[in-house]
Amino acid sequence: MKRKNVMTALLATTLSLSVVSSSALANQVTPTDQSIVLDIKPPEFFIGNGQNKKNFFVNETKLNAINHIEGFENTKILKGIHNGAGYWIEVPKNWNGKLVLYAHGYRGTGQELTVTEPSIRKELLERGYAWAASSYSTNGYDVESGVKDTHALNGLFRNLVGNPTRTYIIGQSMGGHVTGVYAEQYGDVDGALPMCGVMGDSELFDFFTDYSLVAQSLIGISKENQQFLADDEYFAKTVPELREKLGNGLVYNSATKSYVFKNLTSLGEKLEKVTENLSGGDRPLFEISFRTMFDDFLLQRIPTNPAYGEATGNVINNTDSVYQLDNDPALSDEEKLLNDSIRRITNDPNGRHNNGLAAIPKVTGDLKVPTVSLHTLGDLYVPFSMEQIYAKNAAEKGKSDLLVSRAIRGIGHCEFTNKEQIDALDALVDWAENGNKPKGDNVLDPTVVADPRFGTQFTSQLRPYDPLFLVGK
Repeated sequence: MKRKNVMTALLATTLSLSVVSSSALANQVTPTDQSIVLDIKPPEFFIGNGQNKKNFFVNETKLNAINHIEGFENTKILKGIHNGAGYWIEVPKNWNGKLVLYAHGYRGTGQELTVTEPSIRKELLERGYAWAASSYSTNGYDVESGVKDTHALNGLFRNLVGNPTRTYIIGQSMGGHVTGVYAEQYGDVDGALPMCGVMGDSELFDFFTDYSLVAQSLIGISKENQQFLADDEYFAKTVPELREKLGNGLVYNSATKSYVFKNLTSLGEKLEKVTENLSGGDRPLFEISFRTMFDDFLLQRIPTNPAYGEATGNVINNTDSVYQLDNDPALSDEEKLLNDSIRRITNDPNGRHNNGLAAIPKVTGDLKVPTVSLHTLGDLYVPFSMEQIYAKNAAEKGKSDLLVSRAIRGIGHCEFTNKEQIDALDALVDWAENGNKPKGDNVLDPTVVADPRFGTQFTSQLRPYDPLFLVGK
């Protein structure tokens, strides 16, 4: 059962997050009070769907700005534009013959294309790996371009540098989605490491929609009047009403640098419980995450374009969503009323595809190579349930033997230490090359996931907001 008395005030004590080093964490703000810094505010997500794909350009000034890092001044750096996508390649002097492809996350819908280095660049070079990263030839939630452009870069590396003895692909957030699809579609990698990935593909957008519809239902908006597509009036009138009736308005949380509900009403507590069950079930750190970062953030994730700028029809489907107020799978009378009160949306037939790269490509779970996947427990931007969906799909395909899931005790999106990332890659490489399957976490057993110590096995450093950190365990 859920632990009701987790104090969100825990965040106010010694909150510096020096353990976070992932480049996926956007909108970092220079603090004025180092004692309460927790720079893990989620970036804006899926705003302004739809774009003109003909007008993208690589910012060549930024493309040429890559420099050697200290201690690796003799690496060979290659940069350029290939098939409309910018790229960086770096090969250390002591190259071990292996290549790591890096897939970046969502970049918004602007026209400027930029390349990002992996946050574990130094650790890769220390181990002798070459790495390569693409800007992709588009922005937006365009997984297809991410997959194809990274595949093209893999081929370009062979032309410019030579054939690697082994190739691995890693990626974060949307880049995790790219990584999962790439490894299923192509046979030219030896292992995959998706991190904080959208491994449930379109079900992420169902989650955003679920949150908004449940919130509207709880405050008394009838099924017929519930919006699953937002317009200006929704943000101007409905969202303020939701904030007041669910959270008594908003307050600024200086630790996470986010506006959150001031304090949950009884209706807000119901929304919290439904969200917990939708996002991965009873687990450590959920309450801290929801109340200090994500409760209001998720209200604003309601779609404005049901095709998300990529599909040719609505991708959203909540006909199979079950909204629960407790941990008992059997629906109570109150839960039956709640489920009956929520508008149901069916995706267009051309909005989702079970195969191929079109629209929002599906991660089928039909794994071809050893795969290690990381996810933070409190992530509600791309929730922990994505990891569970991935594991379920792999099991249904009979491919559980090729998947290792690891839970990390963090609340931020892609909030991994470099050690957590490189440890996972080291384990993946040993598995792919020597047959030593690494340990992982059982993300599908609700009892295991609900254990207060769940996620400690692969968390390299407890975050200061973690109750286990505060009690010294």
